[in-house]
Amino acid sequence: MSALDSQPTSLPTVEDDDPHGFFVPKALRDVKDVIHTSIPIHFHLNQFIDTLPFQRLRDIKQLGTSSYVWPSASHTRFEHCLGVAYLARCLASHLQTNQPSLKITNRDVGCVEIAGLCHDLGHGPWSHVWDGIFMPKAIKGCEWQHERGSEMMFDYLVKNYKIPISDKDVRFIKALIAGDPTQCDASEKPFLFDIIANKRNGLDVDKFDYIQRDSHMTGTSFSFEATRIVKSARVLDNQICYNIKDANQIYEICLRRFGLHKSIYNHKTARAIEYMIVDALLLAEPYMKIAERVFDPERFLYLNDYILNEIERSKAPELEASRQLIKRFRHRELYREVVWKAVEFTSKKAIQDSITSERIMEKAQKTFEGEGSEEPFDLTADDIIVDITTMHYGMKERNPVDFIKFYSKKHPDKPMHAGPGDYSGLRPSIHAEILLRIFTKKPEYFGRVHDAYNAVLVDMSEEFSAGADTVPNTPTLASARTPDASSFETLPKTPGGDAGDAGTGSGQKKKRAFGRSNSAMMSKNYFADVDRGYRHESPSASTRRMSTGGVAVAVVRDPSAVAVVTTFQPTADLSQLFEDGTEGAIIDATPLQRLKRGREDELQPPIEGIEVKRRKESAK
Repeated sequence: MSALDSQPTSLPTVEDDDPHGFFVPKALRDVKDVIHTSIPIHFHLNQFIDTLPFQRLRDIKQLGTSSYVWPSASHTRFEHCLGVAYLARCLASHLQTNQPSLKITNRDVGCVEIAGLCHDLGHGPWSHVWDGIFMPKAIKGCEWQHERGSEMMFDYLVKNYKIPISDKDVRFIKALIAGDPTQCDASEKPFLFDIIANKRNGLDVDKFDYIQRDSHMTGTSFSFEATRIVKSARVLDNQICYNIKDANQIYEICLRRFGLHKSIYNHKTARAIEYMIVDALLLAEPYMKIAERVFDPERFLYLNDYILNEIERSKAPELEASRQLIKRFRHRELYREVVWKAVEFTSKKAIQDSITSERIMEKAQKTFEGEGSEEPFDLTADDIIVDITTMHYGMKERNPVDFIKFYSKKHPDKPMHAGPGDYSGLRPSIHAEILLRIFTKKPEYFGRVHDAYNAVLVDMSEEFSAGADTVPNTPTLASARTPDASSFETLPKTPGGDAGDAGTGSGQKKKRAFGRSNSAMMSKNYFADVDRGYRHESPSASTRRMSTGGVAVAVVRDPSAVAVVTTFQPTADLSQLFEDGTEGAIIDATPLQRLKRGREDELQPPIEGIEVKRRKESAK
C-alpha cells in the first residue's frame, strides 16, 4: 500500500487557533462564476466581501485598457479575487484532508482563503497601468506598488469593519499576500506561502485563475483542469510538489502566461491607450493631486477607472489639456506604434542605454534640417516613446518548471526536479525575451520617426563593432536544469546568418563583432518599413471623412469628373479647392457646419481628379 493510500482521514481540532469558530466553513450563499461554475461564500469570507474596500474592485478592470481592443475583456478585479479565494481554499483544504500529518487547521485554510480574496485590494485604476507607468512619473523616485496598497487597504478594512481576527492572523494574511514568511510569526507553516504568491517557482492559484479568466474573456480559450493540478498537490520538503504526470500541463500554463503577455496584455493598441491615459492623468495631476490619493485609504476608496469621467465632467480650465487628450482617444486618434522588434532577453541593458527618445529625435531633426525644408519641425523627444517590455514564463529567463519538485505514484514521498526527458524537450534555453517598440504621439511624423530609429540602429552596429568585448553574452544559469543549446545538434545555417555561429562541438565560441543576442536588436524590421514622408492616419478619421453624416465636398479638376466626399468628424469640415485656389461652396452644409473648424491636416493625394482639403483650425 502506498503512502497516498494509507493517509488517515480525520481532521485536526481547531480550538487552539480559532477559539471563536470564526474560520469554521459555514456557507452562506453561492456565486455563479464563468470559470469555476459556482463559488461558495463562507461566513468569514463574507465579512470581507460586503465592504467598500472590496466592492471598489468592481470598478477596476482586470486587463486595464484591453477592453478597447477586446470589448468582452471588461471583467474586473472583483471576480478575479473571488476566483483566487476559491482555488486557495480548494488547494489548502485538499492538503488538510489528504495529509493530516501537516496539522493544517481551519484557521490556516481560512487565512489562505482571505489572502486570496484580498491580494489585489491595492490595485489602482487600470490595474498595472497605475503602478507600472503612472506612479513613477507622477512622483519621481516613488516605488509604490499595488502590494503596498493591498496591505494598507487590508488594515483599513479590518479596523473599520471590526473584523474579529487577531493581530497574528492579520500579519499572517498580509505575509501570505506578499509571499514572504519573514513578515509573520516563524510558527506559520512555510508551504502555505506557495499558494497565493509563490516566490519559489511562480506557480500559484493567482495564475491558475487569471490565465483561465483572461483567456476566456478575450476569446482565446485556454482550458486546463485546475482541479486536477490542485488534487495532485502534495507537501514534501516543506514545499508544494506535484505529480510528474502533470509536468507537461504545468509547463503549458507557464507557456500560456507568456502567450497572454505577448498577444493580449501588450497589444499595441492597448499599450498606446495606456500611454494616452497616463499622459491625461499627468496633465491633470497638478490640479487634482491624483497620485497622492494612494497614501490615504479614505481617498483611495474612490480611486478607480472612472477617474477619467471625473476629468471629462469637470469644467475647470486647468483640466482642458487633459480633456482634449481624453477626447482624442475616445475618437480613436491614438498614439501610433512605428516599429516593433522581439529581442533577446540579454540585450535589455544595451537597448536601454542605446535606444532613447532623445537619440531618435536628434536623428530625425538632423535629417529634416539637411533637407532644407521651410516647414516647421515641432517633434520633440517627449513625442517619442521607447517602450521596452520583458515577457517571460514566470521567472524571467529561467524555466519555472526547473524550480518545481515532483513525485510519482511509485515514489510518492520522494520529491525531485524533472530532468531532461522527464517531460517535453521542446523548450527554449532562455524563457524570456524583450519586446522593443517605438511609438509616436504625432502620427504626422510617423515616417520620420521610423527613419530616425533605423539611423540609430546603424550607429549602434558601428559602436558594438568597435567595442566587441563589451557586448553581453547569454549568462550561464547554474541553478536551471534546462539543457544548454550546445547539447543539441547544430541547425542548418539560417538565411543571412553568420557561418561562424555554428557550434564546433568543442564548446569553444568564435569571437565576433557582436553577439547573437545583439544581432536581432540591431537589425531592421522590414515588415514595418515605411518611407520617410509617410504620415499615419487613423482608420476612424478616414471613416468619418467617408461617412454620410457630415459635409459633402467636391473639388473639380476635370469638368467631366464630379465626385462627392463627406465627413462625419464633429470638429472639422471640408471645403472645395479649385485649381485657381478659390474655394467653392460647401455642398449640403448647414450654417453651423460652416462655422466649424478642424485641426490642420495635410492635403490629401488626388483621387480620380478630386482633391480634398481640411480647413485650418481657427485662431480661436
